[in-house]
Amino acid sequence: MDDSFLWRRFHALEAATIFHVDLSRHASREAEAMEWLDGAERSRRNRFVHPRPGREFTLCRAALRSLLCRELGCSNYDLSFGTSEFGKPFARVNGVAATVAFNVSHSGRHGLIALASKGRVGVDVEERSSNRNLDVCIRLLFAPDEQAEFKNVSEQGKVERFYRIWTLKEALIKAVGAGLSIDTAKFEVPLAMVRGVKTGVFRFPDAPTVAWGLENIGNAAFAAAVAYEHGKMRDIR
Repeated sequence: MDDSFLWRRFHALEAATIFHVDLSRHASREAEAMEWLDGAERSRRNRFVHPRPGREFTLCRAALRSLLCRELGCSNYDLSFGTSEFGKPFARVNGVAATVAFNVSHSGRHGLIALASKGRVGVDVEERSSNRNLDVCIRLLFAPDEQAEFKNVSEQGKVERFYRIWTLKEALIKAVGAGLSIDTAKFEVPLAMVRGVKTGVFRFPDAPTVAWGLENIGNAAFAAAVAYEHGKMRDIR
C-alpha cells in the first residue's frame, strides 16, 4: 500500500526519529488509512461517537503501522500490538515482541510518532491554548521551583512556558511507561530548559542511574518534546 500520504519526517535525533501526522479533515486520506487497520482496530474506530477522535485514531494508527513495517521489514499483516503492565503498547511481528520502541501523541491537527531502535522513548505534542486555567494547572502539576518561574511573566509568556514544561514532563512520563503512577509535581525538568534551552539531560529522583535525553521540538504551530533513554550512569551534556 502507498503510505506517502500518512506521515512526514519531522525531526531526527541520534537516538530517535520523530514523524508528523496531519490530522486535519480529509475524507479520502482517512478512507485509505482505514485500509491499514486490522479488524479490532476498525471496531475500535467505529465505537468513537464523535468524528474527530475517530479520525485521529485512524490516521495515527495507520501512520504507526506504516512506519513500523518499514522499520521492521515486515508486512502489515504480520504486525500486531501488545501492552505492558501499565498499558504502554509495543509492537510484535508474527507474535514476537519487536526491539523498536515507539510512542504516539496527538493534539488538534497534529500527531507525532517517535521511533527508537534502542531504549525507551516518549513524545508529547500540545496545541497551545490560552483558554485553560493555567494558574490552577501550574499549581497542581508543577514543582515549586517550576512554579516560581512564572512570576513576572506576561500572559503570552505564561502560555509558552506552561506548554514547554508540560510537554517535557509528559514526554518523560510516556517514555517511562508507568502511566499515572508518576506525579508530575514531584519532579523538576532542567531549569535551563524551562527558560528556553532546547536540550538537556534528566534523571528521576528515585531512579538516578538512568539518564534521559530531553529535547524541546516545538514550533510556532504547537509545543512538543521528546524524551529518550540514554543509558545508565551516562551524562550526555
